[in-house]
Order: sequence, then structure tokens, then C-alpha cells
Amino acid sequence: MPLRMRVHEREPIGLALRRFKKLLERSGIQKELRKRKYYEKPCEARRRAQLRKISTIRKGKVVPRKP
Repeated sequence: MPLRMRVHEREPIGLALRRFKKLLERSGIQKELRKRKYYEKPCEARRRAQLRKISTIRKGKVVPRKP
């Protein structure tokens, strides 16, 4: 999925760069690159997700559902 950004005439380069960074952030490309930088075993990913869930519950952000 190619990203396109048009730089307007007489637009300062700093402003165009800021718009480009926002575009990358919104598209999720940077997040995906960071995620793929190193290989993570599936069991490690599940463990990390479980720990994130537990810490969220401890902080009291989400009330756990009863089954």
C-alpha cells in the first residue's frame, strides 16, 4: 500500500516533514516496522499479551468480566 503525500508550493519543508510523519504514524507503518525488527516466538507473544492483560486489571482500568 503506497503512501502519497503532495507537497504544496511554497510550503516550508519543516511543515511538510511534520505532515509526512503524521501520515506514517496514522498508517501504522512505523508500528509494523518496530514489530518486525526482531523475531518473537509465538509463545513469547502470548505471554506478553497475558502479562499486559494482568497489569491492566491490577491498575484498575478495566473491570474483569465474570464467565
